[in-house]
Amino acid sequence: MSEQLLAQLINGLLIGCMYSLIAVGLTMIWGVMNIVNFAHADFLMIGMFTSFWLYTLYGVDPLLSIPVCGVLLFLLGWIIYKFVVSKVMTGPALAQVVVTFGVSIFIANAAVFLWSPDFRMIEKPLLQGSWIMGPVRLSIPKAVASIGSIAITLALFLFLRKTKTGKAILAVEMNRSSALLMGINTERVNALSFAIGSSLVGIAGAFLSMYYYIYPQVGGTFGLLSFCIVALGGFGSIEGAFIAGILIGIVQTLGGYYFDPAYKYAIVFALYLVTVWIRPQGLMGW
Repeated sequence: MSEQLLAQLINGLLIGCMYSLIAVGLTMIWGVMNIVNFAHADFLMIGMFTSFWLYTLYGVDPLLSIPVCGVLLFLLGWIIYKFVVSKVMTGPALAQVVVTFGVSIFIANAAVFLWSPDFRMIEKPLLQGSWIMGPVRLSIPKAVASIGSIAITLALFLFLRKTKTGKAILAVEMNRSSALLMGINTERVNALSFAIGSSLVGIAGAFLSMYYYIYPQVGGTFGLLSFCIVALGGFGSIEGAFIAGILIGIVQTLGGYYFDPAYKYAIVFALYLVTVWIRPQGLMGW
């Protein structure tokens, strides 16, 4: 294996870990509530801007802003569910789609109004530079962000499997009617799932802000890929979203390596189409 190919594989793995964390939050909302949250990518943008302004105004490094982004987006997700999404949960599916799409448009345009469409970047984060590992140069911010993404995903997995609240969320995901008969407060589970999913993507935004450009439309590509990852991994499957995210990251990078980089996203979506054609429920879906 050539040194350049090895470097591309490692870069794809690092990118895939970030994709996974973004998609895990989306698949949790999708699996529990059976609703498509089109505002998910905009929550990522809010997380990135939160990290940026904490650094710009108060000198708080993006690494230290991760808890703030997580808590802020948890509260925002809870509020949006309580006052907006919950009002259409018993309504037609079209209303559910339109309401999250409307939230997305509102947040994106509010960000442009408040912060302008300019590109920004955190110039001197605490983590910068590269590690030299033999023939491979490893970006420190990307590596730490990827390790953090794996740790957060693992913590979510343990929370869902080991705690009473987590098992209640899984029960609602498996069969809402049976969970309701068992005395589980499904409305509370909906709100908690939406808030946790929002918190996860907010944390992903803090990680990304360490090395990625920040602007109001930054969530567009990530949001589109996260929908692809969720469908590829299997609706509602945390493990599937994590594996699919890494797979998409590697395929995207290798597609740009072996072919023209302009075609890398086309190759990713072609892989998605082939997979769902062969296995419509996704890699680990029911």
